[in-house]
Amino acid sequence: MTTRPSGRRPAPAARPVRPAVFRPAGRPGSAGSRRTHPVRRASAGVTPVRAGALLALLAGVAGLYGVATTEAFALQRTEVTGNTWTSDDEIRAALALPEDHNAFALRTADLAGRLLRIPAVRTAEVSVALPDEVRVAVTERDALMAWKAGDRRFLVDGSGLLFAELDDTGPTGEALPVIDDRRAVAAALGVGSVLDAVTLDAALRLGALVPADIGSSATNLELRVDDTDGFVMRGRPVDWTAVFGFYTPTLRTPELIPGQVRLLQYLLLGREDNVLKVILADERSGTYVPRATPKPTAKPSATPEP
Repeated sequence: MTTRPSGRRPAPAARPVRPAVFRPAGRPGSAGSRRTHPVRRASAGVTPVRAGALLALLAGVAGLYGVATTEAFALQRTEVTGNTWTSDDEIRAALALPEDHNAFALRTADLAGRLLRIPAVRTAEVSVALPDEVRVAVTERDALMAWKAGDRRFLVDGSGLLFAELDDTGPTGEALPVIDDRRAVAAALGVGSVLDAVTLDAALRLGALVPADIGSSATNLELRVDDTDGFVMRGRPVDWTAVFGFYTPTLRTPELIPGQVRLLQYLLLGREDNVLKVILADERSGTYVPRATPKPTAKPSATPEP
């Protein structure tokens, strides 16, 4: 068998690569070291461009100082929006703005933080409207009921926080359900107090009831809680009472209340005018005490004829 040449030239043989030799740097003055000379650079100096930039910076600083000290931006007005339970005076007192304070010197985040210390305020935003006005926008907590403790009445939100006290100078909260707390612990309640979860749950459920929910002809339902009977409801003006009792986190929870309400409706049906007191042991057991039947008056004796 014969082979023919391919016509291609054979590739040249690869040259051997000589390994690199590590040469340690010699000390100054030795034969293996390389002498270098320090390089001195001339300073650029203050060029016209740099001088102009420096003058502009100084002018800006002077301008800011002038704005921060001029009386043209001294605060004159404070506008407050979003408040119902908190008075404008209370909000201004919390801000504690010095008289004629410069608007550019205000730290609005710090001012908003001061407002959040007011229990009734849930969120707060503070801004500046040049030249001389501070604008405050607050969002207050939602009042779900009024809690009466002696002669004082407090607003309660969904977390059980007593966040404001009602008085004769502001909103009365008359549209809110009122719970009259006659327990001994009520004397210690104040703004910032928090109701326990069980009491709050029962109060919200019972306080939301209206006469139509129990089939009553009453025009108003009064609710109280005391150390003797727990939660007690009273119908006005028909003047009956319904004892719902005490509630606990486990054994007798407020989950009983819907069933107790149905039982109360059944016991009042057709006999409300004759019911004095209803006792609701649970959602299935209950009884009522009827009103005393008035004794008949004695029949007057016949008057003898003259």
